[in-house]
Amino acid sequence: MTDAIESIHSTLFSDRRIRCVDTLRVEDLPAGRVTRLLVDLVHDGMGRAIQLPVIVVKGRRPGPIFGVTAALHGNELNGIPVVHRLVATTEPDTLRGALVVVPVLNVPGLLRHMREFDDGIDLNHVFPGREGGTESHVYAARLVSRAIQSLDYLADLHTASFGRINTLYVRADLDDPITAKMALLQRPSIILHNPPMDHTLRGWMSLRGSPAITVEIGNPHVFQPRQVQRTLQGLRAVLAQMKMLPRRPMAPAPVPVLCDRSRWLYADTGGLLQVLPELRDVVEEGQVIARQVDVFGDLMREYTAPHRGIVIGKSVEPVSATGARILHLGHLAEEHRFATLEALLEEPHP
Repeated sequence: MTDAIESIHSTLFSDRRIRCVDTLRVEDLPAGRVTRLLVDLVHDGMGRAIQLPVIVVKGRRPGPIFGVTAALHGNELNGIPVVHRLVATTEPDTLRGALVVVPVLNVPGLLRHMREFDDGIDLNHVFPGREGGTESHVYAARLVSRAIQSLDYLADLHTASFGRINTLYVRADLDDPITAKMALLQRPSIILHNPPMDHTLRGWMSLRGSPAITVEIGNPHVFQPRQVQRTLQGLRAVLAQMKMLPRRPMAPAPVPVLCDRSRWLYADTGGLLQVLPELRDVVEEGQVIARQVDVFGDLMREYTAPHRGIVIGKSVEPVSATGARILHLGHLAEEHRFATLEALLEEPHP
């Protein structure tokens, strides 16, 4: 009986066996298959390996390697079901090239329900990392060398952090026609022009010549089905545009709001905070956007918008010390600022 059960188990899960490797080598993986890997990165204080989960859908025909990564911040979970569903709905026989998805980039952060890495550092500020450096620098360096550097394109999935909420928006270099197109096909509420001149994963990818966007998918530490589904549809549209997948008809979507820059507004005193506008609201210069009272309920401070703009994200944490975030305000781009993107908006999309 035991042998029979083991035989059935092996048959049911034969295509789901997980291979442990030291480096992702897409060229060595079988075509027309889905391969699940654990990539060795670093070790914890007991000498146990910390391994990166990677799923590769490899088509039978040659083509680009498109990467989708999630949970670079350990509390940003909406991207995980996105990549799961993307893999589940992608047939290797219809795919050209390879789809490489990483459900969780920050494995220690996810397990500890925290945004940062084990040493308290934000991983998205240290790319491409450095061998011989701190824990987070070594981890980032090995993410790059062992898993990320083989990618031709990247969509890095994020959310807001604890105590804040986001609309569905995309950060991208809108002066680059490829990333502008990738951003538009995601069909977000807002597209924020954000040149990649920093130590983020997207910045490192872009500076090495691999087009990349950041997709901000709603709120932290939850699964939001509507946001997940919209992001999944957007990624499939990007893959279809690159001729990696067959085109599918898409329902019409509202035109995204374009922002040429953004800024967070911060509290200059402490107290109980109420942020008044909702996500995607357009506020006018001088409009009251938040009120702060002390523990006795007496009004301490009213905050006003420094310029006209759109609410990209906001704080939902009432207890706010001096320096706490209030609201992420996008500066509305002037007409014709992004001529390339405006031309793309006039094109028919799949």
